[in-house]
Amino acid sequence: ISKGTLWSTSAILNEKYHKLIVDTHLAYIKSGAEVITTNTFSSRRIRMDQNKVSRYFEYANKKACELAIQAKQNSKKDLVNTVFNSVFKKYDLMNDIMSFGIHRLWKSNLIDWLQPKLNSKLIDMASGTGDMTKLFIERTNFTGQATMVDQNIEMLNEGKKKLEYYKNIDSLCASAEQVPLKDSSYDYYIISFGIRNVTDIKKTLSEAYRLLKPGGRFMCLEFSKINNEIIDKFYSIYSSFIPHIGKAVAGDRKPYEYLIQSIKDFYNQEQLLNLMKEAKFINAEYRNLTTGVAAIHSGWKIK
Repeated sequence: ISKGTLWSTSAILNEKYHKLIVDTHLAYIKSGAEVITTNTFSSRRIRMDQNKVSRYFEYANKKACELAIQAKQNSKKDLVNTVFNSVFKKYDLMNDIMSFGIHRLWKSNLIDWLQPKLNSKLIDMASGTGDMTKLFIERTNFTGQATMVDQNIEMLNEGKKKLEYYKNIDSLCASAEQVPLKDSSYDYYIISFGIRNVTDIKKTLSEAYRLLKPGGRFMCLEFSKINNEIIDKFYSIYSSFIPHIGKAVAGDRKPYEYLIQSIKDFYNQEQLLNLMKEAKFINAEYRNLTTGVAAIHSGWKIK
C-alpha cells in the first residue's frame, strides 16, 4: 500500500465480496486509474495514488457494510416467513394458550385508548389473522374501512377467511418497510405484535408516518420489558416452557423459540418511544400492560 499498489485475490474472498472488489476496480478504471492484469486470472491490481487508495477503502468498506446489513435483513425476513408458515393454522389457538387469553384484553385496551371515529380508515399492519381489524370494524359500528397488511400470505389468508362476512375490508401482502399505498391515506395505523418482526424498524415507522393523514394516529401493541422483579422471574421461567407447548399443540417448537428470543432482543418501552419521536411522531407516550409484559405505544402525525 505504501507504494500505491493494491492487490486483491479471489482465493481469499467469497463470491459476493470478490464481485464487490471487481466492481470497485471497474469504477476506478472509469476514473482513469491505471490497471495491470496479470496472467493469473484470480489476481488483479490497480496502481493509484494514496488519495485514491484511501477513497477506495472507504468505498469498499461502505459497500461491504451495506451487503452485510442487507444479508442480515433478508435472513430475518426469510426466518419470520418460515416461522409463520409453520404456525398459521394454530396461531390463534396458541396465542390463547400462551397468554391464557390475556392478549385479547390487551387488544381491547388498545381499541379503547384509540377510540376510533365512525367512517374512519385503518391500516392494520402485520395484521395476522385479523383480530385488530375485527375490533376496529365492530367499534366503528361497521362504518369504518380497514386494510389488512401482512408480508406472510398464509397469515393474511387466515385473516381473510375469519373476516369474510365483514364489509369494508381489503387486504395486501406487503412488508411494513415498503407499502405500495398512497401518502396520507389513513386515520389510524395499528401494528399489533408485529413490529419486533420487521427487518428495519426505522423504515417501518417512517412508512407509518407517510401513510397517516395529518392528525392521524399511530398505535403499537408489543411485548416489552417487565418492571416487577418477581413477575419478571416468573415470566422467564414460564417462557422456557413455551417452545414445549408449541411442540405439543402446533407440532413445532422452533417458531416459539424464535418468539421468546425476539422478545428478549426487542427494545424496551423508552427506546421504542424515542424511535417514534425520531420518526416525527408527537405527543408520543406508552402504557404498560400486566406490569410491562406488553405495552401500547401511541403517537400522532400533525403535518
